[in-house]
Amino acid sequence: MWNATPLLRAYAQRRRAVLEAADPAATQARVLASLLRRARDTRFGEAFGFAGIGDVAAFQRRVPLLRHEDLWRDWWQPRFPRLVDATWPGLIPFFALTSGTTGARSKRIPVSAAMVRANRRAALDLLTFHLAARPASRILGGRSFLLGGSTALGPLAPGVAEGDLSGIAAATVPPWARRRVFPPPRLALSADWERKIAALAPLSLGADVRAFSGTPSWMLLFLERLAALHPERGARLAAFYPALELLVHGGVGWAPYRARFAAWLEGGGAETREVYPASEGFLAAADRGPDEGLRLILDNGIFFEFVRPGAVADANPDRRWINDAEEGRDYALVLSTNAGLWSYVLGDVVRLLSRRPPRIAVRGRLAQDLSVFGEHLAAAELDAAIAAAARALGGAVRDYAACARFPAADRARGGHLFLVEWEAGPGAGRPEPARFAALLDAALAAGNEDYATHRAGDYGLAAPEVRLAPPGFFAAWLAGRGRLGGQNKVPRVLADADLAADLERFLARFPGAPAAGG
Repeated sequence: MWNATPLLRAYAQRRRAVLEAADPAATQARVLASLLRRARDTRFGEAFGFAGIGDVAAFQRRVPLLRHEDLWRDWWQPRFPRLVDATWPGLIPFFALTSGTTGARSKRIPVSAAMVRANRRAALDLLTFHLAARPASRILGGRSFLLGGSTALGPLAPGVAEGDLSGIAAATVPPWARRRVFPPPRLALSADWERKIAALAPLSLGADVRAFSGTPSWMLLFLERLAALHPERGARLAAFYPALELLVHGGVGWAPYRARFAAWLEGGGAETREVYPASEGFLAAADRGPDEGLRLILDNGIFFEFVRPGAVADANPDRRWINDAEEGRDYALVLSTNAGLWSYVLGDVVRLLSRRPPRIAVRGRLAQDLSVFGEHLAAAELDAAIAAAARALGGAVRDYAACARFPAADRARGGHLFLVEWEAGPGAGRPEPARFAALLDAALAAGNEDYATHRAGDYGLAAPEVRLAPPGFFAAWLAGRGRLGGQNKVPRVLADADLAADLERFLARFPGAPAAGG
């Protein structure tokens, strides 16, 4: 295959110069002005007087915070599936179906032609950052392996289709890139995850894979299939894809998976790079090393606002933007985009690490913080504590979920239950759940003052309970709910009591699972 990396390198040099010179506040002010100008003649733009909005403050006064249900009820559903000049000019050609966590209902997110182009530009930014770290890269000399869901799209109306975001991306790949993407269309269309990876694993070995991307949990399942096919090669990526340069991950916190991927990457030259893509837009990508945050893409059709998580439901919340948001604080992200999302509460919580350059760390979901008893545990803190406990025990966590335990006849105090899919490291067996729970308790207290206060003296909040599950448990649970593979994710916090009970019942029946308390 012809190596197109020199062309990419020339583009990346120019793009880095633009990013280094850009003023974040001026860039975002221009983006908002462009969005308002383009959408002023839509029904939404006329209703909110876009033509008369001259700056960020006026926009924030005029357009309130909105959630998906607000936009769907008032602006999208009445004319669905043909949205023409509703919240964005012209016809919306695609709707992305969010699969999300198992406990969440799917939503339809409009994807405009402008957003499709923006997503492509964001992917080029990711490669720009990669080339900055690896000047001798030959990443476009081979294929990029995109391990996503089914690329099949369902027709809704003439010129309108819906499906997984990976399907929309596959349907809109420019001609020059089609031969550089793996898997081939006939396999990418498959919605049967188990058959799909069984076919992809051997086929990928002849594909000259240079980049590999996906959700960490599903990438690991795929890699295990590779290792089973060729046990003589060992569990090392370099043995299967010797030219691999880049492993791209996103969608869930990286901390619980870091140790397992470190083992897979041993002996090779590939680097890891985190991305922050959502159905609503490609928001950020790592421009530095691991744990140094993600750079917000400010000049690509998305205007970002920052609202303190506890104020999102307020009648008149304090709304910040990149010009006045405070570094080091956690915020709920609010987006206005070139797909017709306006003051849209995304549902994610990020920490603003710096304004120039604009860099964030993803902290979790508004609905997935564990804060039933005032403990205020963010998803990132749960990930870090789980990883620390597993490390201390010489193993790794494949996946986990947590839920609240309320006071009951047999429990005087409230606490938390953690269902943990455990994988033993070399020389380590299954740990005692009580030992895992004690290490987890200590790590949570060390990372969160509110939790430590509630646990002080073992008086207020009860110690966490841990139940260990064997490998394959969460994948089997997702498969039973029709959510195996692709972008589907295990919910870190089970706020739905019925969903938590279903998971506990499944564990009790699962082969190889210890009895409760063991």
